[in-house]
Amino acid sequence: MRVIINGDKNLYTKFVESHPKGHILQTLEWAAVKDDNWGHIYVMVEDQGDIKASMLLLIRKLPIIGKNMIYSPRGPVCDMHDKTVLTFLITEVKKLAKQYNAIMLKIDPDIKADDSEVIKNLKDLGFMRNEEALNFEGIQPRFVFRLDIRPDLDELMANFHSKTRYNIRLAERKGVTVRMGTRQDLPAFHQIMEVTGLRDNFVVRPLSYFEKMYDCLHDRGYLELALAEYQGQIVSGIICLFCGDKCWYLYGASSNEHRNVMPNYLLQWEMIKRAKERGCTMYDFRGVSGDINPDNPLYGLYRFKKGFNGEFTEFIGEFDMVLSPMWYSIWQKAVPAFRKARRKVTLMLKRSKEDVEKHEHDAAGGME
Repeated sequence: MRVIINGDKNLYTKFVESHPKGHILQTLEWAAVKDDNWGHIYVMVEDQGDIKASMLLLIRKLPIIGKNMIYSPRGPVCDMHDKTVLTFLITEVKKLAKQYNAIMLKIDPDIKADDSEVIKNLKDLGFMRNEEALNFEGIQPRFVFRLDIRPDLDELMANFHSKTRYNIRLAERKGVTVRMGTRQDLPAFHQIMEVTGLRDNFVVRPLSYFEKMYDCLHDRGYLELALAEYQGQIVSGIICLFCGDKCWYLYGASSNEHRNVMPNYLLQWEMIKRAKERGCTMYDFRGVSGDINPDNPLYGLYRFKKGFNGEFTEFIGEFDMVLSPMWYSIWQKAVPAFRKARRKVTLMLKRSKEDVEKHEHDAAGGME
């Protein structure tokens, strides 16, 4: 076996797209989306003329300390039960990580939580499993719903929860329509994304990020934007990503108006149909909480996605190979506190801005 570093891009892409564990987050186009803050390298393992494994490595400079972290989102792409190939790959990647002065190598593979063989393989290679997280504490969601969309549309619809079927048909009866969006629709999508973030208490990326994501992924066929309209107004939208025979629902946004006509249900149904047209066999609804107590503030998201009858899936989570124990310990303590503070300040500023704009609007209305 031999390792190939930054080799033939077409060969790398073909392998990622065709492998059962291939993932959009392992594509070179995704690396381009992230290149404002992350550098990257990509590796392949070749054995007797065949590619056996690949791995996209995102590299980020850590502030102050002058060292790096390396992260492979949903990597590596290989049969992780094949310990010979996995050991060779990780050994070579570890050498690269040391060359880049990294304090750790982080992975979060697309492997189910009950796969004890892969967990053992990773621990034997020196990885440490992060603490369990029930909500969205990790970089990628630990819990998702995944729907097998190989059955025909009638069977898929019949397997949805009765309330989900009712809401899809209600949206159709009320005159909600769905169309595929373009880059010119991104400002309108982002506007309702901001509304959604304030309503559901999460921080929204700037419009420029969505524009860059569109530019990097759409022409390649990796991204589609769908919009639901009611009475001539965009009321909700979703962004889905595609790679090989898989589709991921990445972002969803909805207005505070006309939620009673259930546009979000129809959007999901139309995008499931779109994924089938493209030859996909799996539709991933992405993150939900692992805490399915109805009192959990995230339970509504769980209930919405559960209605489409996907498989509730838990992944093995994040595994870190620690290369600098002291700096890794500092990182583990500092980053969660920083993210929590940043999120709190960002949401506070957004709400303050919204209050000011509302006050100005009300004042203007009073003078008319």
